[in-house]
Amino acid sequence: MKIKELLSYLEEMVPLNYQESYDNCGLITGDKENDIKGVLLCLDSTEEVLKEAVKLGCNVVIAHHPILFSGIKKLTGKTYAERAIIYAIKNGLCIYAMHTNLDNIRSGVNNKIAQKIGLKNLRILSPKEDLLRKLVTFCPVKKADEIRSALFASGAGKIGHYDECSFNTEGVGTFRAGENTNPHVGAKHSRHHEKEERIEVVYPSHIENKLIQSVLKAHPYEEVAYDIYPLQMAHPQVGSGMVGELDKSLNEKDFLALLKKNMKLKAIRYTPLTGKKVKKVAICGGSGSFLLPDAIRAGADAFVTADFKYHQFFDAEGLILIADIGHYESEQFTPEIVLELLKEKFTTFAARISKTNTNPVNYI
Repeated sequence: MKIKELLSYLEEMVPLNYQESYDNCGLITGDKENDIKGVLLCLDSTEEVLKEAVKLGCNVVIAHHPILFSGIKKLTGKTYAERAIIYAIKNGLCIYAMHTNLDNIRSGVNNKIAQKIGLKNLRILSPKEDLLRKLVTFCPVKKADEIRSALFASGAGKIGHYDECSFNTEGVGTFRAGENTNPHVGAKHSRHHEKEERIEVVYPSHIENKLIQSVLKAHPYEEVAYDIYPLQMAHPQVGSGMVGELDKSLNEKDFLALLKKNMKLKAIRYTPLTGKKVKKVAICGGSGSFLLPDAIRAGADAFVTADFKYHQFFDAEGLILIADIGHYESEQFTPEIVLELLKEKFTTFAARISKTNTNPVNYI
């Protein structure tokens, strides 16, 4: 099996355009035309992890954090990132990163945290904008169901927990076929009036090419008319952070104890206790301080994330309990998500989670 088949599946399930603008998700090193020998999953593709991959006979390493975040001008082995890249190239390893795109999907990093601490009734805390489009096409009434089915099969028409959503209106279209045509209806050189349906469907932008091809294939006309509109609405299933509810309210100390146990933590940095019960909880794997206003607006009693700076703790203003559990700790179960994705689709290669601890932060 080729590496490109694996990457195609991952990018269908976790689209690259879901990543943030500063990120560097996707294939970082290696030839995707090579066959897969084995896959190692990790948080950080450090040189130690890459050596583990070689020892295990794996030639694909899927990491959460990209080993390269920005452009690189020299490869001298001076930094840990340069050494990792050099080692990967020497040993024919493919390094692939799934970072903020995996953070931002409904079933991604934050959902895994929610599972670990027992949150229900989940929703995206800050839905991502500029991901949705609307396609409008026109077709003979008798062909409308066939074209709708093609659109739905390609992934269009999903709104929240509903699918096969469309809006349809009937009208009359006109056209005149020229000399070098073979019209489905009407005759050459004569204006034709045809009862048509206008079909409108919403879709995520990453499936646009696939969607257009499905319309062209299913449509009976030689020349297919369609319009594409950008939508201002946010994508309800994609974005930063999540918010959910515990089965029962806990006092703040009991909640912190639950968090420490279920997330296997050595320490938690937290703000002064508010004296309120904790029921609604906001979460964000990795650096989530930018979401504090969203967590407060959502009415969360506690916000679980990482990388808060000293002065940012004051921003809680006694309105919410901030629990900073550490960057590595908040994302430590992320390789499990990718493993679950791979098990759903592939049985022809071995995939395993790295046993190398790449956490650069230590505690006494």
